[in-house]
Amino acid sequence: MLFGHTFNIGFVLLAIYLILVGLGLVAGLAIPAMLTGVIALLAGIFILIGR
Repeated sequence: MLFGHTFNIGFVLLAIYLILVGLGLVAGLAIPAMLTGVIALLAGIFILIGR
């Protein structure tokens, strides 16, 4: 458990996605669109199924 909450892989992937997009915009890092798209898709699926 993470800080008393249940572990949800969907929210972890969402957090990773948001960090990558934020770094890409703020620091100008070149992050492939395919990578961010796959992470966003997986996060959405896992959140919807409740994992």
